[in-house]
Amino acid sequence: MTLRSLLLALCAVVLFVGAPRAADVTLRAGDILTVALPGEASLNKDFPVDRTGSIVLPEIGAVKVAGLELDKATAEIRTALGKAFRDLERLTVVLKERKLYVTVLGYVKTPGSVELPGDATMQQAIAAAGGLAQGAQLDRLQLRRGKEITTFDYKKYLDSGDLALLPALQPLDTIFVPASPLTGNVQIDFDGRTLAAAGDGAEERSSIKVFGEVNQPAIFAYKPDANVIDLLMRAGGVTRYAAVEQIRVINNGKPVVFNLQQYLDTGDAAYLPKIEPGSTIFVPKQVEEIRRGALTVYVMGEVAKPGAFEGKPGASFIEILANAGGPTRFADTRNIRIMHPDGKVDIFDLPKFTEVAGGRLPPIAAGDAIFVPEKTETNEPSWLKVPPNRAVQVMGAVGKPGRYEWSDEMSLFDLLAAAGGPGARADMAHIEILKSENDRARPIRFDLGSFIKNGGSMSQVPRISAGNVIMVPELPVDPADNKSQWTRQASDQSIYVMGQVGAPGRYAFNTNLHFLDIISAANGPTATADLRNVRVSHRNEPGAAVTKVNLARYFETGDESILPKVRPGDVIFVPDRNKEWLDEPAGDTVRVIGSVAKPGRYRFADNMTILDLLAEAGGPTGDAYQEKIVVVNLANGNEQARVFNLVGFAKTGDIKKLPVVRAGDTVYVPNAEQSEWKIFMGGVRDAVSILSLFALLAVR
Repeated sequence: MTLRSLLLALCAVVLFVGAPRAADVTLRAGDILTVALPGEASLNKDFPVDRTGSIVLPEIGAVKVAGLELDKATAEIRTALGKAFRDLERLTVVLKERKLYVTVLGYVKTPGSVELPGDATMQQAIAAAGGLAQGAQLDRLQLRRGKEITTFDYKKYLDSGDLALLPALQPLDTIFVPASPLTGNVQIDFDGRTLAAAGDGAEERSSIKVFGEVNQPAIFAYKPDANVIDLLMRAGGVTRYAAVEQIRVINNGKPVVFNLQQYLDTGDAAYLPKIEPGSTIFVPKQVEEIRRGALTVYVMGEVAKPGAFEGKPGASFIEILANAGGPTRFADTRNIRIMHPDGKVDIFDLPKFTEVAGGRLPPIAAGDAIFVPEKTETNEPSWLKVPPNRAVQVMGAVGKPGRYEWSDEMSLFDLLAAAGGPGARADMAHIEILKSENDRARPIRFDLGSFIKNGGSMSQVPRISAGNVIMVPELPVDPADNKSQWTRQASDQSIYVMGQVGAPGRYAFNTNLHFLDIISAANGPTATADLRNVRVSHRNEPGAAVTKVNLARYFETGDESILPKVRPGDVIFVPDRNKEWLDEPAGDTVRVIGSVAKPGRYRFADNMTILDLLAEAGGPTGDAYQEKIVVVNLANGNEQARVFNLVGFAKTGDIKKLPVVRAGDTVYVPNAEQSEWKIFMGGVRDAVSILSLFALLAVR
């Protein structure tokens, strides 16, 4: 035997002597076995019994040993090793250490699996999981072993320290710590004090509920030896408003009235009602009874402490008023009213009494009522002092928007004056009044500016009543600001300007504005604007009402009758004079073709001549045959053609020689180098017959 083998055998003997006897030990998960086989280094070490109850041996694999006594487990190990090893007579197996594999779940700080000493207790398992978390329900902890569930009261163990109250642990046990029902269904962070303030109730059916006029309403766990006084104290005691004579205790659906005051006066425990599981304790609020008596005097209104006071014989008005705290700063002390039981009312001026020597105080008798009214005006008005059924709201562009007390003898002008009047930017032409009738609002619009300027009957001014809302709209800062504030104005108060203007958009409008005012507000026409064909669409008139405006003629003549009248809602459109020629009907244009700088179709007015038309087309080109310019027109349904000698006209200047040109005509400027007139004939055959042109142009 080698020295190494001898030492391993001695170690095994030592471990065997110190280990429990094989007959007394049943192996379980968590145990650590020491296996010794001289000469086999891979076996001479510790092997833990895993959660499946097996140890894993080299070259063999898992061998199940849990549930076997140590000597039987050794035989199983020897049998398994016999498949790969020889000379197993000196094999020894010793139980070196016992451990517990336990899982701790629920309301602990670090839930999960923990490894404990073999003799560990429930408290050690909870401590290994980080301890209990705030909100844990201590009296309903569970020990789960397979399908068996054992519930135990951990709080009672903490109160007494009796380990017998805790179930013993076994390997693979699961400990579950439930949450208190007081935490609700939402995960939140809280501290122990916050949770304790709600009580320690666990089961809803057996817990005791204490609420009402107590300082800390809560749910408490039922304890057989607790009485109603204990539970009220745990709830922080009763409040100053508690009706201690009318406390209700409900047991099994049967209410019992508990007179706490009677118990405190006598100390008799017989007055204490029995507390059963699931009881409810309610402390009602004390309701003051109407105070009345033979000497009662009532003080109401603007005093610091209104109420009923016992007036002793000989008590004066000043003494009673002082007991009520005296008048407030809102009190109208010049009109204090003393109401007597017989219906008579006396008015007393307190400042006059203090200012005039020798004044008399009014006599006060039992049953009298002193009413101190509120001032009609104060330096610090509060909207709370005017109820809605007496107020009118003024909003918008006025000096002092707000709520104002209303009286039926007032008018709209009184109200606007009280609100500081319309502001500099107020749109007085569109003041809006919202009236409420039978839970429905009805808007009314009033042109205050026109009424002030032109006058009229006061019956035309809307009648204001309490509860109405008056809105004074605000005009934009300047016309250029219209576009940024278009949402602040109604469509029926606007003019729409579109097309070739500097700033197309939507503009505020009133009846005092002119057509040119709106065009100017839109920064005027652009360089390409067609001023002769401006259109105004009247949206508020029946049918398709459109007015054509020749603004260029207005600028030439200054005739105001050319300009149309515009109204709110109208649309002004300024077209582009460079628009596509296809947009123009053929009968409204003149065709200029041939040797000109810009052949095409051109609009033609009656006051224009062929010279204007050629200038509009850029004039004849350098190769143009200017002596034979042809003008083709329709006269009495027949096609006619005339020849115009531009060179001859330039020499004489005789305007009578200018041919008449009308809308729908064709002007052709031929090329000097042209020898075949078929080209020209093809170009103008849509306007004139070939025979007439040939007969005219063949003469040279």
